[in-house]
Amino acid sequence: MIKPATQDAIKEMRKHKMAIKTIANTLGLSKNSVKSVLRGKHAEPKAKISKYHQHLPIIRELFAFCCGNAVRVGEVLNEQYSIDIPYSSLIWLINQDGLGKPAKKPAGSYHFAPGEEMQHDTSPYKIILGNKSKTVQCAALAFAYSRKIYIRFYPRFTRFEARCFLIDALLHMDGSCGRCTIDNTSVLVVQGAGPDATIAPEIRQIGRLFSTVFIPHSVGHPDRKARVERPFYYVERNFLAGRTFNDWNDLNHQGIEWCINVSDKKYKRSLKMTPEQVYIMEKPFLKPLPLYIPPVYVTYYRVVDIQGYVQLDTNRYSLPYKLIGEQVEVQKHPEEVLIYHGHKKVAQHQRLVDKRDGRKTDASHKIRRISYPQSASSTQERALTGNNPILDSYMTQLKIRCHGRGIIKFRKLLELKRTYPEDAFMKAIQKAQKYGLYDLARLERLIISYIAGDYFNL
Repeated sequence: MIKPATQDAIKEMRKHKMAIKTIANTLGLSKNSVKSVLRGKHAEPKAKISKYHQHLPIIRELFAFCCGNAVRVGEVLNEQYSIDIPYSSLIWLINQDGLGKPAKKPAGSYHFAPGEEMQHDTSPYKIILGNKSKTVQCAALAFAYSRKIYIRFYPRFTRFEARCFLIDALLHMDGSCGRCTIDNTSVLVVQGAGPDATIAPEIRQIGRLFSTVFIPHSVGHPDRKARVERPFYYVERNFLAGRTFNDWNDLNHQGIEWCINVSDKKYKRSLKMTPEQVYIMEKPFLKPLPLYIPPVYVTYYRVVDIQGYVQLDTNRYSLPYKLIGEQVEVQKHPEEVLIYHGHKKVAQHQRLVDKRDGRKTDASHKIRRISYPQSASSTQERALTGNNPILDSYMTQLKIRCHGRGIIKFRKLLELKRTYPEDAFMKAIQKAQKYGLYDLARLERLIISYIAGDYFNL
């Protein structure tokens, strides 16, 4: 098949009285091919028409009625109209008529001035983190003019993580643009969609702090923020490929290093230079950072349980045991958990991230019990020992059968020694040791039996 441009060239050269052989030699064709073009044998091929083309009006009607199910369209054609069309021919007719898929519309191009716009979005990835497969959320912020980007990974992306990310990203960029295009996600939007949506109060506060306005793109128009959509593919194919991560800190540290040393230094054909070089030109047009940036945290109120812990995000954090049953204020920060009772900070813990049923315990919050060594003797033991070897031997066996230092037993034994006569007490001790009697209540009855005839008329 000779291309249409070549056919036009042959006809134009023939109009200028050029010989067929000369035309053939010039274009690298045979004389017969040139002759066939001049005779009109290489006209444009006719459009292919199916023999079932006459049923196309019915197919259009049934396609809408069957909600775009081509199999069902063929069944209804056969049942109601007795028209049997092979499935491949039916699909060809539907595609040729443009029913199967909507026609693509040109996306257009956008041009931004320095410092005019930045774009934010998130994307999920599945990675290996600490020898475990995890689904993580990657948040990204990109400057539309210079293509400079910042990424950070989170186990989940809520409004709290969004506030932390936006502040970290703008600090990394060392400035902000006057407008930030975002997605129509409920994390940032509380009502509506598109440019008329209502932004969450916490996000609007960040916008006022950094002199920027958050504007969601129109519904079904994600190409509006292509400056941040395109880097997600680059993150997946370049940053995450062939890298291992020990924990969340290692993952985010490598992500920032990749943004600085790889992404910002990559030559962009559309820019004719690197994002790092364009950023130098954009920097004077950025909004300056505020003098003071308040910390980001969320406040909760909890009652200290009977074990001395409060619960936050399925994890538990310890407090001094004296606060059991008291209500405390728990502040969740990006990296820490601060706990206040009244206006006094009573505990500070490192926040547990991506963990369930975890427990953070401060050793100073436990009850300190005074423990004595087994070898230490009590006052009662020292008062009894050293007077009689039989009593000392009995006390040694009695202490073996006691828990701890045996203070209660020795106190009772000292009371018996001081209450009853010395002779009866020692006789009872000697007999009790002979028969292995170390129950002090029975020992007391034994002492009374020895003194019964001397003091009582029984």
